[in-house]
Amino acid sequence: MPNTYDLAGKSAVVTGAAKGIGRAIAELLLANGCAVTIWDANPADVPGATSVLVDITDPAQIALAVTALSGERLDILVNDAGYLGRATNFSAHTPAEWRRIIEVNLLGTMQVTQAVLPIMIRQGGGRIINFGSLAGKEGLPGIAAYSAASGGVISFTKALSRELVRHNVFVNCVAPGPIDTDMIRHLGPEVVNQMVKDSPMGRLGKASEVANLVTWLCTEASRFNTGAIFDMSGGRARY
Repeated sequence: MPNTYDLAGKSAVVTGAAKGIGRAIAELLLANGCAVTIWDANPADVPGATSVLVDITDPAQIALAVTALSGERLDILVNDAGYLGRATNFSAHTPAEWRRIIEVNLLGTMQVTQAVLPIMIRQGGGRIINFGSLAGKEGLPGIAAYSAASGGVISFTKALSRELVRHNVFVNCVAPGPIDTDMIRHLGPEVVNQMVKDSPMGRLGKASEVANLVTWLCTEASRFNTGAIFDMSGGRARY
């Protein structure tokens, strides 16, 4: 039996929701009564959602998208947009590639959050869910830049949550282990097979499982959570 959540009358922006985890989140929010706007650099064909082309590394595009929200409530922001790149030793990782990883995962999250915060503060509250990763908690070889960017998101979440709690804006972070998405599959079968072997559950996670946690964090059932990091690693996370 699927889980249900009371989000009737709420509105959300979900970044990076053209596919993968973000799409699963957008679909579940919609199914539970939430109005959803997707910001993605690629067109998002999610029935019921409004899709806006936004490159979150470009402040001008973010500002334009925020202007389009003028006069509307924004109850939920899910910063899901991410870029993993390829697995490689850092000594062989081109600066352009690892800078892109940091620009999308860390700087993009910060830019989008800063742009929408005035709406949430003005209306008296909101929920922000950022995406880190297991790599950000533990540091994983072969994806050093992604680990660094994810670790930054985790620290950003904790610091921002303390600033905003007096405004009734709650900020939390989800830090998944390997989830069965195109981003993970593009690392290649050898890397994916090793991830499965390293998992106590012996499998990759599902995007729908992440979506359920994120959606719960958007409800009143999660009214005493802020500054928390929720890992979803099938038991792989060590702390």
